[in-house]
Amino acid sequence: MIDEINNCLTTLKRGGLILYPTDTVWGIGCDATNADAVDKIFALKKRAESKSLICLVSDFKMLNQYVEEIPEVAYDILKYAAQPTTIVYDDPIRVAENLIAEDNSLAIRVCKDKFCNQLLRKFKKPIVSTSANISGQPTPKSFQQISPEILKGVDYVVNLPSAKKSAKPSVIIKLSLDGKVQIIRK
Repeated sequence: MIDEINNCLTTLKRGGLILYPTDTVWGIGCDATNADAVDKIFALKKRAESKSLICLVSDFKMLNQYVEEIPEVAYDILKYAAQPTTIVYDDPIRVAENLIAEDNSLAIRVCKDKFCNQLLRKFKKPIVSTSANISGQPTPKSFQQISPEILKGVDYVVNLPSAKKSAKPSVIIKLSLDGKVQIIRK
């Protein structure tokens, strides 16, 4: 696993794309602070830039570095969540501009998966995580279902193809600074 993390780090630092197992499904990732790398993901997925992407962070400390103000309820939601939960926050900071949605928000998940968490801690920055499919196509439920186009389009594929994923995307909740809570995906 250490070799896989080091190979990912090299790729991420060069502005490349990785294909990696997350705490939910296999994801396409890049340095969330590198706008050129984010553009590569939009191009590979054939996804409109108006559709935002999710970022992963290692812990609350990292989360605090990339969101201006975190609503207090976010900590409780994440602490008690029974499954991976992504929260959409207002006023993200220090990330690539093209990651930020038109309403000045960003979806971020504190990732508890062992591989991802080690990668995030060593990288010391958030990593984009978007499902490993062309936009509009079904999300692959296993490594074997990832299309050749995606496999060829990334710079590094993590060699953990047997990694068991939940095959289910995360719950997504939008928390606005005005106290509004909205469930986007159950």
